[in-house]
Amino acid sequence: MAYSVGQVSGFAGITVRTLHHYDKTGLLSPSARSPAGYRRYDDADLARLQQILFYRQLGFGLDEIAAVLRDPQADALDHLRARHRLLKEQITELQRLVEVAERAMEVQRTGVELTPEERFEVFGEVTFDLSYATEAHLKWQHSAGHQQSMARAAAHTKEDWARIMAEAGAWRHRLLAAFDAGEPADGERSMDLAEEHRAHLTRWFTPCPTDMHCRIADDFTADPRAYALVVPPSQQRPGLAAYLRAAVHANAVRQGPAPAPPGTLPPAAVPPETLPPFSPEPS
Repeated sequence: MAYSVGQVSGFAGITVRTLHHYDKTGLLSPSARSPAGYRRYDDADLARLQQILFYRQLGFGLDEIAAVLRDPQADALDHLRARHRLLKEQITELQRLVEVAERAMEVQRTGVELTPEERFEVFGEVTFDLSYATEAHLKWQHSAGHQQSMARAAAHTKEDWARIMAEAGAWRHRLLAAFDAGEPADGERSMDLAEEHRAHLTRWFTPCPTDMHCRIADDFTADPRAYALVVPPSQQRPGLAAYLRAAVHANAVRQGPAPAPPGTLPPAAVPPETLPPFSPEPS
């Protein structure tokens, strides 16, 4: 049975122009012509077209398809294996780009209303990895504590953020001095620094009970991204994350249990990720 070019175009889902091109290049020439000279395709032609479309769907170029179909002895499996490897590489790269796009979209929802230039000016190193903050937003966006923290962050002006970063820088300078001097993590000096950090979070973002503060500190040793938001890589020391965590836990013991301020979630319901971390000073 023979089919016209229009019929083949219809049930194959390709244009007549494409079929004409396949004919012109020799990739798929119809087996017959009508008395009027019109192309007529038989079942063997349709089988070849099916192969062509299969390879096209896998991303093969027309020259590659012609090479595969030209040699009946060609090992199509080798071609398919090569294409399979390429497609997997492309999938990996596309997934990376999807993650970058998702991260970029979520960064716009973190509540920090600054231009890119102002972000760099104010936050310095922290602007180069916001994945920790964006993952927190995705995970805890329906939490009252997180919403309060983000609302206050969104209300901060550029001047507020500059002040926050200056406070963080001064605090970190004293922390590094205590650590380098060999002060014990459970000593008064270290515990005072931990309490200052907790007060900073409460002052600028949302109330931070001591047990919540401990969970935040636990993240410093569990997630390098969280620690980098407190101490940027250029100022980190071996053992400093564990030291700060120990100081926070020691301060919590010193402070004793305290009720959460009115209007906040119970401590167990407020994960460490609900708080913007103690960020580095401007570069």
